[in-house]
Amino acid sequence: MDIKQKIGRRIKELRKSKKLSQEKLSEMVDIAQNSLSYIETGDNFFTAETLEKLISALDIEPQELFDFGHFKTNDELLKEINLILSKNPEKIPEFYKILKAIVN
Repeated sequence: MDIKQKIGRRIKELRKSKKLSQEKLSEMVDIAQNSLSYIETGDNFFTAETLEKLISALDIEPQELFDFGHFKTNDELLKEINLILSKNPEKIPEFYKILKAIVN
């Protein structure tokens, strides 16, 4: 996933969390609805002016727009978990208990 797709996906996620339709957010930002759709799919990018309007309309801090670490693939997540546990072997029993509680 490239940066345009990540940002677009994040905008869509934030928009939905604020219970805004594409139509409503595009009105708030003063862009066409299909332009917002293209931004959300990563097919288009926005100007600095539109970026400012999106941040304001979504009522977020700028850094929140670039918080897409949770978009990692399962393979990436497993590698990260293994790295964390290999550096903290004493935490494995606690991690196992938490994982077991979540799965059951």
